[in-house]
Formats: sequence, structure tokens, C-alpha cells
Amino acid sequence: MSLKEKFQQGRFAILAELEPPKGTDVSAMVAHAKRVKGQVDAFIVPEMSNAVMRMSSLGGAVILQRHGMEAVIQANCRDRNRIALQADLLAAHACGITSLMAVTGEDPSFGDHHQARPVYDIDLMELLHAVEGLANGRDMAGIELAGAAPFLVGSTVMAGVPGRSLELELEQMAKKAEAGVSFFVTPPIFDVSALTGFLKRVDRGKTKIIATVMLLKSVGMARYIARNLSHIFLPDAVIDRIQKAPDRGRECLSIAGQTIGELEDAGFDGVVVATVGWEQKLPDILDGIG
Repeated sequence: MSLKEKFQQGRFAILAELEPPKGTDVSAMVAHAKRVKGQVDAFIVPEMSNAVMRMSSLGGAVILQRHGMEAVIQANCRDRNRIALQADLLAAHACGITSLMAVTGEDPSFGDHHQARPVYDIDLMELLHAVEGLANGRDMAGIELAGAAPFLVGSTVMAGVPGRSLELELEQMAKKAEAGVSFFVTPPIFDVSALTGFLKRVDRGKTKIIATVMLLKSVGMARYIARNLSHIFLPDAVIDRIQKAPDRGRECLSIAGQTIGELEDAGFDGVVVATVGWEQKLPDILDGIG
């Protein structure tokens, strides 16, 4: 069953982030995906997340598709102008990739090529309108295509972020939905109750809300997120739970699995499991869903 079909049937979807390699050896990426092939509905292949140079999202997604696994390509505004973005999306669709995540992309100053110049020829809303145009058989110049490229389109929503206006977020969501976005992915969630108000305000008949579940690796990582990443709410209780556990690594896996179960119970439409480079832990997380 495809991701689109699962959404249409209202079933809880499990996606996983899978970073392509920094190099040409894709054996580990493919092996990690195959281990959870029956448990994960689709793999989101990031486009050089944190501006770290890797194999492109398109390349990684095509490789996964060849091995019989559904991939979601990521398109961002940072690295390519409008011509190249449209070209990549046409290539993706022709290769059988029919789902995408549209994002802005982090500034190159976060990554490993600090001299790189960001492109940002178009912003996120312009990218969404471009994708909408490709689905209708025309490019951004209004020229008719020899074959349309319809996608299942996802984007981000800053739900549950402390201090962020709920009204503003709902307004931006509505604009994205009008531009063709079908599902929205949240920042990492560690307290499901923090999104109760958000869920009540969202028109669930028109949009799917997919929560990100991030695997914590240590107490230090949890403390860093809580202190420095303003878009993620990580309660002190989670840090205390890891710190008091006899096996902290196992406790981190347990927290991720338990959170997935809580999100399903709370009525979310699915999750994206982000292992932050520890893709080998995906089976343990999924086996531990509460």
C-alpha cells in the first residue's frame, strides 16, 4: 500500500528519515531500509540536512525505489534555482517517486562547506506553487509540459513551539494547503499534550498531521536540545527519566517507541522517526512501540 493510499484510508502511517551517504557507498542505507521494510510505509530522504554535503535526495530516493521501498524526495530552496528544482522534480516523477517534502533548507553556515553560497531563488510558497504547476502540466514560465508530474506534497508546520503564535501558524498552514500541501510534519515531539490545542484547531478532513519522533542518544543531547533549540519543547521530565535509567541507551529507545504509541492514541495521522544518524536503531524503536 502506498503512502497516499494509507492517508486516504485514514490509517496511521510510519515514515522514517534515512540520510543518503556522504559518498557513493549506499550499502548501509539500503540495508537499514530493508530491515524495517515491512514496518515503515515510506522513507523521507533529506536533501543535505543541516547543509552538510551528501548524496542528493533524488539520488538516494531513486536507489530506495529500485529496491522496492517507497521514498519521499525532499526539495529545498537553498541549493537550486527554479529551473534546477523543476528539472529534479520532473526526473523524480519519471523515476516513480510521487511524494515530496518541500522545505526551505538550512543556511550553509550550519554545514561543512561554509564558503557555499545559498541560492534561495524562490521561497517556500513559490516552490509549492511550482509543484502545483507541474501537477497541472505547466512549468513556472507557463510552458506546457510533455507529461504532468502530480505529487503527494508535504511541508512543515511549527506546531507546539513555545512562544509561537498558533493563529499565525494556522494561517500559514491554510496558505500551504491551498497550494496543494496534503500533509504537515511537526518538529520533534517529546510532550504529546503540548499539541492538544493545535490538534483541536486543525481541519483534519483536509490535512494530515505527521509528528516527528526524534531518537535521543544521551542525556547530553537531551540537555543541548532543551537549552539551545527553541523550536523543540523537551520537558525536564524526559531528561530526568534518561538520567535515572540503569541503561540510558535502552531508555532513549523506549522513549521513542512509547512516544509513537502516544501520538497514535492522540489521533495523529502518522509519525516520522528521525534517528539522527542511528538508522541501525530503527528496528528497536519500532519493536518498542507502546
